[in-house]
Amino acid sequence: MSIRDWPLAERPRERLLELGSASLSDAELLAIFLRTGVSGKSAVDLARHLLSQFGGLRSLMEADQQAFSEQLGLGPAKFAQLQAVLEMGRRHLAERARHKSALENPQAVRDYLKAMLRHEPHEVFGCLFLDSKHQVLTFEALFRGSIDCTSVHPRQVVKRALAHNAAAVILCHNHPSGNSNPSEADRTLTKRLQDALDLIDVRVLDHFIIGDGEPLSMAEHGWM
Repeated sequence: MSIRDWPLAERPRERLLELGSASLSDAELLAIFLRTGVSGKSAVDLARHLLSQFGGLRSLMEADQQAFSEQLGLGPAKFAQLQAVLEMGRRHLAERARHKSALENPQAVRDYLKAMLRHEPHEVFGCLFLDSKHQVLTFEALFRGSIDCTSVHPRQVVKRALAHNAAAVILCHNHPSGNSNPSEADRTLTKRLQDALDLIDVRVLDHFIIGDGEPLSMAEHGWM
């Protein structure tokens, strides 16, 4: 049965408009993105099938073009649409993070860093550069690969802080395993970067570790 034949109160688009997007399931949200189904499957049926194939919404949204486009009802055009949606989401979160001081808007900073790093398949280390009022200047991903004291160079972090005329930074990196607990190497790295940036009067406000769930704040746990 086509979705057009469903009662109005059960159609995903109509339910979203009446009740808001949070009231919809992952399959219903994906169905609105897909717009149409395929032969023998409504958009919701297709969405449920895709979520089962990928193991969930996150895995589907983080799939590369080849894996995404090989699935029934998908292709390069849908992949391009999805990437555009994801990028719009990241830019929206960036604007929220810039709206106030990072200290006044900590959840917006967390959401932005999570959107920037959680999907990365390998470890990525980045810096959120802040001005003297702790408002966001820019974010840069500086190092990729195994993040430890040998692969993250304080000289490069200092160089980028000077280039942006930053007064403070928030350090961040992801743990692709999903476990956001800091390693001993993470703590040692944080201390080295604090010492290096202190020489140019740039304060390290925090070091967030991005895993599954909420990013872990090393400052909140008293680890810096």
